[in-house]
Amino acid sequence: MPPLLASVLVLGFVVWLFRRDFRERPNVTRALWIPTLWLLLIGSRTVAQWLELIGGGLGGGGSNEEGTPVDAVAFFLLILAGAHVLYQRRINLAEIMAHNRWLTIFLIYCFLAIFWSDFQFVAFKRWIKILGHPIMTLVVFTEPDPEEAVTRLIKRCAYIIVPISILFIKYFPEWSHEDNPFGGPAGLTGITLDKNMMGSVCLILGLFYFWHWLKTRQAEKTRERRQELFLCVVFLGMIGWLLNSVHSSTSTVSLLVGVALILFLGLPFVDRRRIGTYLLVGGLAFGLAEMLFGIIDLVINLLGKDPTLTDRTKVWKLVLEVQTNPLLGAGFESFWLGDRREQIWRHFWWHPIQAHNGYLETYLSLGLIGLALMLALIVATFFKGRRALLSGDEFGRFRLAFLAAFVLYNWTEAAFKATHPVWFVFYMIAIDCPMYAATAAPATGLKTEATTGRAGFEGEIVA
Repeated sequence: MPPLLASVLVLGFVVWLFRRDFRERPNVTRALWIPTLWLLLIGSRTVAQWLELIGGGLGGGGSNEEGTPVDAVAFFLLILAGAHVLYQRRINLAEIMAHNRWLTIFLIYCFLAIFWSDFQFVAFKRWIKILGHPIMTLVVFTEPDPEEAVTRLIKRCAYIIVPISILFIKYFPEWSHEDNPFGGPAGLTGITLDKNMMGSVCLILGLFYFWHWLKTRQAEKTRERRQELFLCVVFLGMIGWLLNSVHSSTSTVSLLVGVALILFLGLPFVDRRRIGTYLLVGGLAFGLAEMLFGIIDLVINLLGKDPTLTDRTKVWKLVLEVQTNPLLGAGFESFWLGDRREQIWRHFWWHPIQAHNGYLETYLSLGLIGLALMLALIVATFFKGRRALLSGDEFGRFRLAFLAAFVLYNWTEAAFKATHPVWFVFYMIAIDCPMYAATAAPATGLKTEATTGRAGFEGEIVA
């Protein structure tokens, strides 16, 4: 098929998806487009990268330390727009912080870590950027129907990312291939610039669509339900094709673990009150299997990976030898800057810019204190998801499944940083919003018409 015809068909499919979305009249406001744009940018390419693709050189120059002026302005404007929405909705910031103590403490500690960074201005700009995650999350959770807002947010991103990624891979290889630094065939990146990033987006979308498919099956049997189930299957098929094409082993394994947990939590004989016990027993069983059979090495071999995980273990060993304060770290997102980066690059011709381990990455930048706070935040997020699940909120099932996938994903990738899409979705499962808790209820059907008379952005409830 000629690329032009394929492009027309794909764009027509995207337009049809959005038209269908709008005609359902979901109970969300226009403000939801702010976090939607946020997730689209961090889950595909930044504004500067899109401009570079379209017009060559329009994106402006940049560096690892400074980024690009275009991206800085774009992200800052989105953050300002999100903050304006929250101001209009008169959220009680003190109440939000009280409901999210560990996240608040972690963000405050990250701010303090700016002061012992060697690159304080760069660290400060990066801290401002990560504030976009909680701001966008609160915009979503203060929508008239928070669970519907979460669903529309991820679906609208999928409508663009998934079909266009397939289009890029099949018909525009010059836009969707990256050189393989270790030899072999070129890596496929889809709409992103990196195969691991494409894998992480597939992890998010795949886990969501599986959860959404199970939830939709519980709805009353209607024509809309049949169409929604069919679209879920179509998107799951496309996401599976993308994962298989990009060969992102970490994302694939993490997705399978998340899907398995969603299924496990739905079994009739599972006592959801004992989910912590189940996970503890599962962890002990895994540890025993590792000691007796070396199950990690077996999984690595099955995935076709070398024992070093593509030099990851070598990077782990080397970065631990670099002198940093073990308690405080190098400063907020400051380890891979300046002389430390150059010291590591002398040993790796492919020039890593992360430790490829989220826990190690946190230790390098924030020290043992930051790592302890991150682990406490993960534990707190687990208990929040458990409470939501026990209250009958089916989103709690997604929260726990994504948390399990998130914990595993960060073993060989670093998502505890910057504007990583997995990091953003973590905020969506980690934050408790009082307004969300007051309106959340078990999902029993599909929404096809807006519910009026509920507070929205400036009182307006539109698609």
